Amino acid sequence: MSNPPSHLEFDFPNMIQPVPDTAIFSEDGYYVWCGTMVRDAHGTCHLYYSRWKKEYGFEAWVTHSEIAYAVAQSPLGPFRHEGLALPPRGKEFWDGLCTHNPTVQCFDGRYYLYYTGNTGDGKNTQGLNWTHRNNQRIGVAVADDPGGPWQCFDKPLINTTPGGYDALCCNNPAVISRPDGGFLMIYKAVGDEGKMPFGGPVVHLAATSENPLGPFAKQPKPIFVKEGVTFPAEDPFIWRGDDCYWAIVKDMDGHFTGAGRSLALFESQSGFDWNLAKHPLVSSTTISRSDGTVQKLHALERPQIWFEHGRPAVLLCAADIDEKHTHTFNVQIPLKSPAPGA
Repeated sequence: MSNPPSHLEFDFPNMIQPVPDTAIFSEDGYYVWCGTMVRDAHGTCHLYYSRWKKEYGFEAWVTHSEIAYAVAQSPLGPFRHEGLALPPRGKEFWDGLCTHNPTVQCFDGRYYLYYTGNTGDGKNTQGLNWTHRNNQRIGVAVADDPGGPWQCFDKPLINTTPGGYDALCCNNPAVISRPDGGFLMIYKAVGDEGKMPFGGPVVHLAATSENPLGPFAKQPKPIFVKEGVTFPAEDPFIWRGDDCYWAIVKDMDGHFTGAGRSLALFESQSGFDWNLAKHPLVSSTTISRSDGTVQKLHALERPQIWFEHGRPAVLLCAADIDEKHTHTFNVQIPLKSPAPGA
């Protein structure tokens, strides 16, 4: 994708526009999560997303999620389910029972679908299946066409490092090309110092590679951290301007925005050292609908941005309407162009 000029002033609350009904995507009988989108040369929009059967319960995202895709002629939908991008391929594979957290990029005419995968006992437990959670690793699939077929690999792209910040598991990948060549990944890392099976602390790490298929070299410094907080953020999405990187993360409890659970904006010159942006709040857990109503949600997370002519045009998020997980959906939130910076 092309990159937005770095002099733009990103003030997302003033960029966010009302959401039309066509931009709400859900599937009967499934929980839907983790939307990411690319548009092909013919103008068709391909939405990749995580889904798992409602009959298994919400916590089955960690055991039964699969990455599906839908298509539309507009980035604001309506989208039509088309098939599976990454179906289950067997518990003997590192990602063979569960794929989740997709994020798609196009580099030099090829499509790269980065994701979290795991395997385990396949049991649908009452709460979170911690064996599956702690087997989470990061992978990539590659295709010449966004409709597939996707080539997967028998080894993860990012594995755990004993004694490191990601000693227990790793997930939530975000990848972008670097202006001087090569690629930057930001991902969520979970250590093994905290009480098991959760572990912790939860931080983020950067990694670099000369090739989108890796290998990626991990950087030693944790990012998006908050002193005294063991789990401040997750769900990073990154992009860059001519001389600046940007990131949106889920702020777990308003540690960065002061707005409770929300989405926060960071910026960086290097991609390794990050600071809060001038306008740190991207969004609270509400969306405005085109009929004039405001919908308060239990969760609005997994942010991704789709760019048009180098400008942020759509903010994609996963949404959950209540604590009982009665209904989840992906939403494509239209954005107006950012104002020039001062």
